[in-house]
Amino acid sequence: MRHEVFTGPERRRRWSVEQKLAIVEEVGVNGWTVSDVARRHDVGRQNIYHWRRELRRKGLWPHRGEMPVFLPVELAAAEIVDTTTGTKAPAVAEVTIVLANGRQLRCRADLPETELACLLRVIEAA
Repeated sequence: MRHEVFTGPERRRRWSVEQKLAIVEEVGVNGWTVSDVARRHDVGRQNIYHWRRELRRKGLWPHRGEMPVFLPVELAAAEIVDTTTGTKAPAVAEVTIVLANGRQLRCRADLPETELACLLRVIEAA
């Protein structure tokens, strides 16, 4: 008679919505990638992507209270001095936006608000 002993976690695990949400929210924290989080919880990367789509479809992720907020910013005019000719030229101001998940977006300061909102949605969804 032959017996097998399984020492690893059961392969058909059941995850509650709260557990899935907690795992999905770990992505991006302290620079963790989907692969890092998947390895940490012993799940496949595809599970995390699937859970993210599922939670979005149910309206549970991202949390509605954490939508991006635009803050007023005043920029000082900057000038770049060409060292070869000594002439001054206006510099294109750059803005760095740090998102709640730790990701950063660098863009021109004169970027239209509609394009900026689109970029923020893409970065938050990634």
